[in-house]
Amino acid sequence: MALDFIKSTTLLLVLLNPFLLIIYLIDVVEKLNLEQFSRVLFRAGSIATVVFWCFAILGDAVFSSIIQAEFASFQIFGGIVFLIIGLQFVFQGPQAIEFLRGESQHLAGAIAMPILIGPGTISASVIIGERHEPLVSCIMVLTAVITSILIMIGLKFLHDYVRPKREPLVQRYIEIAGRITALFVGTVSIEMIMQGVREWTQKF
Repeated sequence: MALDFIKSTTLLLVLLNPFLLIIYLIDVVEKLNLEQFSRVLFRAGSIATVVFWCFAILGDAVFSSIIQAEFASFQIFGGIVFLIIGLQFVFQGPQAIEFLRGESQHLAGAIAMPILIGPGTISASVIIGERHEPLVSCIMVLTAVITSILIMIGLKFLHDYVRPKREPLVQRYIEIAGRITALFVGTVSIEMIMQGVREWTQKF
C-alpha cells in the first residue's frame, strides 16, 4: 500500500516537475520577495489541487459526460498551448512568459493554468483516481502539489541567496536552462498533439 502511494504520488510530482516550473516562473521569482512568492504559489496550488481532485474523482466522465468532448481534443489543444510557450522560450528566453507579470493577486490563476494544470498533470490525476479510492487519491494529489510548491519555494530562497553574489552566473544559468527547457517542452507538446491525433484516427 505504501509503495503504491509513493508510486502514484511520484507520477504526478514528476509531471509537475518543480525544477522545470521554476524556470517558467523566473520572472515572478525575480520580481516578488519570498513571502509574496510563497503566497502566490499556495494560491495557485490550491486552484490546481481542486481541479486535480475533480479529475481524480470523476475521471474521463468530465470529458465524456460533462464537457461532451473527447479527451483527445484536450490533448491536442493542450499540446498546442505548450508548443507556443516552448517556441517563445526558444526565441525570447525566460522573458517570453510576460503574462505572468503584474500584481500578485492576478498571478495565481496564470500560474495554475497552464503552468500547473495541463494535459499531463490532468491525465495523471485521472490515472491516480482509477487506481485508488477517492479519499486516498485526493491525499496523493495534495501531497504531490504541496511537495512541488515547497521545492519551488526552496529554489526561490536559494536564488535570492546566490544571486547578489553571483548574478552573472545565475543569469547565464537561467538563460541556458530556459532554452534547454524549451526544447523539452516543445518535444512533449508535439507528443501530446500526436497522441491526440492517434486517438482521433482510431475512431475512424
